[in-house]
Amino acid sequence: MDISIHASFLPHDDPDASLAFYRDALGFEVRTDVGQGKMRWITVGPPGRPDTSILLAPPATDPGITEDERRTIAEMMAKGTYGWILLATPNVDDTFEKVQAGGAEVVQEPIDQPYGIRDCAFRDPAGNLIRIQQRS
Repeated sequence: MDISIHASFLPHDDPDASLAFYRDALGFEVRTDVGQGKMRWITVGPPGRPDTSILLAPPATDPGITEDERRTIAEMMAKGTYGWILLATPNVDDTFEKVQAGGAEVVQEPIDQPYGIRDCAFRDPAGNLIRIQQRS
């Protein structure tokens, strides 16, 4: 069997701020941007890696979600507990400096974790946790 991850999904509540973070701070390329206003679906990904993408989507757009569920999602996003993703880079310290210089909210500076990984963490404009670990 040959299976790969094609796309991950993260919510956004401000498409322009999310677009600026992923494009400008992380250096991802924009692949698609459809919709209007806050109802935009934006696909981004690392340059030269067209088979790996993140779809930034408005939260709770599924018509089967109740108003209570929508409120819960909004509350979780506001606290930064709704979405997260783990990225990897050959040099986490250099990447940290570039992303921090782009104005990203720092959650954790680069650190050697007790389980053998060096990583750092940021929050994107929607509150999603973005962990970046050093690839061996």
